[in-house]
Amino acid sequence: MTQSSKTAAGTSEAPADTFVPEDGALYFVPLGGSGEIGMNLNLYGHRGKWLMVDLGISFADDTMPGLDVIMPDPTFIAERRDDLVGLVLTHAHEDHLGAVQYLWPELRCPVYCTPFTAAFLRAKLHEKGLSSTVPIHEIPLGGTVEAGPFSVEYVTMTHSIPEPNALAIRTSAGTILHTGDWKLDPDPLVGETADEERLRAIGDEGVLALVGDSTNALVPGAAGSEATVRAALMELFGRYRDRRIAVSCFATNVARLESIAAAAAAHDRHVALVGRSLWRINEAARATGYLTDVPKFLSEHDASYLPREKLVLICTGSQGEPRSALARIAANDHPQITLSRGDVVIFSSREIPGNERAIGRMQNQLVAQGVELVTADEAPVHVSGHPARDELVRMYQWVRPRIAVPVHGEQRHQQAHAALAEDCQVAHSIVPANGEVLRLDGPEGARVVATVRAGRMAVDGKRLVPLDTGMMRARNRMVNNGAAVVTLVMTGTGELMTAPQLAVMGLIDEATDRDLLLDVVDAVRESVAMLPKSARADDAQVKEAARIAVRRCFNATHGKKPVTEVHLVRV
Repeated sequence: MTQSSKTAAGTSEAPADTFVPEDGALYFVPLGGSGEIGMNLNLYGHRGKWLMVDLGISFADDTMPGLDVIMPDPTFIAERRDDLVGLVLTHAHEDHLGAVQYLWPELRCPVYCTPFTAAFLRAKLHEKGLSSTVPIHEIPLGGTVEAGPFSVEYVTMTHSIPEPNALAIRTSAGTILHTGDWKLDPDPLVGETADEERLRAIGDEGVLALVGDSTNALVPGAAGSEATVRAALMELFGRYRDRRIAVSCFATNVARLESIAAAAAAHDRHVALVGRSLWRINEAARATGYLTDVPKFLSEHDASYLPREKLVLICTGSQGEPRSALARIAANDHPQITLSRGDVVIFSSREIPGNERAIGRMQNQLVAQGVELVTADEAPVHVSGHPARDELVRMYQWVRPRIAVPVHGEQRHQQAHAALAEDCQVAHSIVPANGEVLRLDGPEGARVVATVRAGRMAVDGKRLVPLDTGMMRARNRMVNNGAAVVTLVMTGTGELMTAPQLAVMGLIDEATDRDLLLDVVDAVRESVAMLPKSARADDAQVKEAARIAVRRCFNATHGKKPVTEVHLVRV
């Protein structure tokens, strides 16, 4: 029977600090990636030990000023790191491994991954000075990891990056199939097709629960093949024979890089990579046996010497990231690459929810320069890396789990996935939320037995900070309402020695709104003067009176209540 975690928690839930797992039971705890797309962090608990699957990031949006990267809060498992037997990575996408470089010092566990993922991770760790610190164990495709009470088999899948894996996690309480990100592509161009034979065999052994990708659970049919994209690029490059062509795609899509290179070669063009993350992926791919038949890519410096009709640019920035290569090109801010009227930009990617505004802004800048845009709405230049409904049905037919646990999606995706699993005759399904502890039982299905901390962390400059603090709330208030600083100089008995000094940021133009500033200063002076003499000798009461006066004035004139700081000096 399909159920959300809210209704599944029929038994009393234990708070995090009192939750004690039963020795023989099997638990699943998502700390990130359930109810959202990105920031995947999943835990499996059994016989007093924990296994972590993936440790990813997401990117901040306009509601998080000053921040770029956000990630799950690992406090729950960091407090139990002595019982954490390992971190198993399913593949090399940022939303599955991007937080390792930030959070591994809190965990200090061995890391297991296949060769391409290991090469990519090492490059990221090198930037943080951790390349010789983090113990990375390379597992061959189809290999097995023995970690505490868990035996983990890597099962080859297809996705939009080399070496994606499902995980068959075997315990004495049953087997879990953790699908990771996947699709069924009969012609992926790079890497192997999904190992249907192995998935069927695992299903024949008996699977307690399938913990699976829900991203495209609302999409009918199948995701489509990378071969279709290559054919479309071939046609487009021929159509725009006399123009400079730029293609923006997800940097990790090695098959897409190969497809772009093949289409360029077919039309006598060279290919340049523009953006650091593309070069990082290129190096990891070539070091692990991919892109072997692709000529070396040109640098952006070399590209500037080629005629426009002889060049294809592959650019980072498909999601409108502010400092990405394509965003800088669109803003005429790139030091070496420019686009001109008549040039073409192909967006060989999809819009990740939340990035629509940034992408639209960048595309409008390009159009203003006379650049022609081609997106997946105009041509089949992108296919998803996640399973649509027909593919999900096939997976359930092969694996036949007793429990379905939809993850990696927003609530609407998870609920649609759970309903589909029910249609596929799965006996039990449960839609988890981050921080809920699910006990996975064969006869009883699954139920929530506790909730644990599942907050958010963010990279703020050079620091890692929690998102649910007063600091971030104050920053948002300052962005939306501005800020003001009042300085008062008073005697010990509470007499003002001089007029209050007022500085306002992000609310008015001090040069043109001088009269308003004087009115606010007068309001502060009057508020302080109206205090009883005993109150004027109390610093806290004086500061509060001044603060309220500033906020009332700006609320009356601007409808804003600025974050206000009062400095009081006694002489």
